[in-house]
Amino acid sequence: MEVVLDLELWITLCSVGFLAGMIDAIAGGGGMLTVPTLLTAGLPPHIALGTNKLAASFGSLTASVTFYRKKLFDISFWKTSLIFTAIGAVLGTVIVKFLTIDFLDKALPILIISTAFYTLLAKGTVYNDQGLPNKSSKLIFKQATQGFTLGFYDGVAGPGTGAFWTSSSSALYKINILLSCGLARSTNFISNFFSLLTFIYLGYVNLLVGIAMGIFIMLGAWVGAHWAIKFGNKFIRPVFITVVIGMSINLGYHAWI
Repeated sequence: MEVVLDLELWITLCSVGFLAGMIDAIAGGGGMLTVPTLLTAGLPPHIALGTNKLAASFGSLTASVTFYRKKLFDISFWKTSLIFTAIGAVLGTVIVKFLTIDFLDKALPILIISTAFYTLLAKGTVYNDQGLPNKSSKLIFKQATQGFTLGFYDGVAGPGTGAFWTSSSSALYKINILLSCGLARSTNFISNFFSLLTFIYLGYVNLLVGIAMGIFIMLGAWVGAHWAIKFGNKFIRPVFITVVIGMSINLGYHAWI
């Protein structure tokens, strides 16, 4: 699809991409900045979602590699999460073809507002234990259920997925927030990538806009991931809560008011 953008709009796309990549690497939720921006640029909703997956894949890959190199993500331990995240993302993206944008607009605020309240009320969502939980059949079930559910959600819509991963992982596995972020960034890349492949197959991706925005998301993600690792819980926690509440207010206002 041809989309003609002036210089000011290109600058806006790149600037928003950098900020979204930085936020996404720290706490998740960058899609709440990029999707509306892509819609403003004139992309139809389904193509905006597909193009966002291309752009977001740059940032999530950069952030996940950074956390992996810092030994904050163990691929073998979380392989069940990765596999079911991929399956859920593909199925969710296929469903997008049959859902109306109005439905997505109404459903997103409810999901993210719920996360905002959970984050505020669940005081035990941040843990200081540096280790991973013991492997068990119960753990594998949790990984499969969480991976499929959040992968499916990311395939259907996407904004807020990283925040959902960070919050739910801390609660489910009682791991510290850096390990939760490492898991969130890596699974977010998997869902972005497999959703992207499906969107490409369906013809819902603008390659030029997605790549251009993705480069700046990648730069922002590199900065955000290093900040998160350097400053730890004291830095991540307030950013995470701020992002989730901001997404809630933004989504609720535009969809319902």
